[in-house]
Amino acid sequence: MAPVELDAAAPDVARFVRAGDGVVVSQGCAEPVALVDALIAAAGGGELDAVSLYCGLTWRDALVAPEAEALDVVSYGVLGALAKVAAVRPVRIVPSHFSALPGLFAHHKLPGDVALIQVAPPDGDGRCSFGVDTAYIADAVVHARVVIAEVNARMPRVPGASIAYDGLTAVVHTDRPLLEAPRARETELDRAIAEHVVGLVRDGDTLQVGVGALPEAILRGLRGARDLGIHSGMICDPVVDLVEAGVITGAHKPDDTGLIVTGAALGSTELFSFLDGSDVVVQRPVSYTHRPETLAGVGRLVAINGAVEVDLTGQVNAERAGTRAVGAIGGQVDFLRGAAMTGGEGVVALPSVVAKTGATRVVPVLNGPVTTARADVGVVVTEHGVARLRGLDLVERAAALVAVAAPGHREELERAAAELQRDGGEAIVKRR
Repeated sequence: MAPVELDAAAPDVARFVRAGDGVVVSQGCAEPVALVDALIAAAGGGELDAVSLYCGLTWRDALVAPEAEALDVVSYGVLGALAKVAAVRPVRIVPSHFSALPGLFAHHKLPGDVALIQVAPPDGDGRCSFGVDTAYIADAVVHARVVIAEVNARMPRVPGASIAYDGLTAVVHTDRPLLEAPRARETELDRAIAEHVVGLVRDGDTLQVGVGALPEAILRGLRGARDLGIHSGMICDPVVDLVEAGVITGAHKPDDTGLIVTGAALGSTELFSFLDGSDVVVQRPVSYTHRPETLAGVGRLVAINGAVEVDLTGQVNAERAGTRAVGAIGGQVDFLRGAAMTGGEGVVALPSVVAKTGATRVVPVLNGPVTTARADVGVVVTEHGVARLRGLDLVERAAALVAVAAPGHREELERAAAELQRDGGEAIVKRR
């Protein structure tokens, strides 16, 4: 049965939403703007009753508006503009590894009765590509009662996950530019950290990397490498340059040989144009990209992730800076474990100090939650060097981490390590 066609100027989303429903939306560059705005307008107009909204990464301020206050916002973290929402009203964070999201949607533990998605127009087989984002949404729609799609003429068709046009409940047709990721501003500090990370990458390795100034600096620093592969939760603009330069070929990937496998494209129109009909990029859902069985077949994996702070045992906080929620658990643990499983490098890279205050980011004890346990961290990198933690006891770990901390903080960190050692506590054990 053909889907219901909605008015593009004012799509009536509310007619498909029941009291108490949970709504899940595509994230990042694939956010279905027309549908999300219609949902917010309906909430502000009192048309929705006790509706929750599962939203991942968004750069728009739409959810900050008073009209959105009737929506109970739920997420896996606080990314992008969700930080502004969290500053004015609660955002319910459900802590979970990214690999766990498909199961949570399957068991209706997360909002997902109604899915609002953005897709490409149907192909000759009547299927719509999820385009620039499959991530959690391709797994979530399978369990949704209602699926409403913004069918955007400018959404690239990317091989991989797709949905049948006739399987959609309703559609709104648009022809608008996709949202673009904010431009990263690379600094000398980013380049200094990137230089150390690049030294950990071997020709033929497969990379997992995020987006932002530091990940992009790392990718740009790899122009001299050969036959790299990509298997990542997301990709960004510099990937295009490395493919065109012949650096990224995926030639040594045991599975998905020659292919870039990802779940999201977060970048500019240049990246979107590269993806349209690409024969080297495949968009897969989280149920594929993050599962251990998949990661075991990607070759030697170098997983590169960020952090807010790292303590003297190697524990990582990637979710909270002081009293502010600023990140997410995401796929960090999934990929760091994958790197260890493949004999690769599980890297956590971060500046040694907080830019605004000069406070150390290598700390005696975490000030926030433990996002990643110490046993899952292989390497910590700052602008001051590389701390290889695999196989070190707790005293050796502390020494290695102090060595990559900011020089002005090393003495106080050494004292803290010695005090923890004397206490015989969990953080540092006394060497016999």
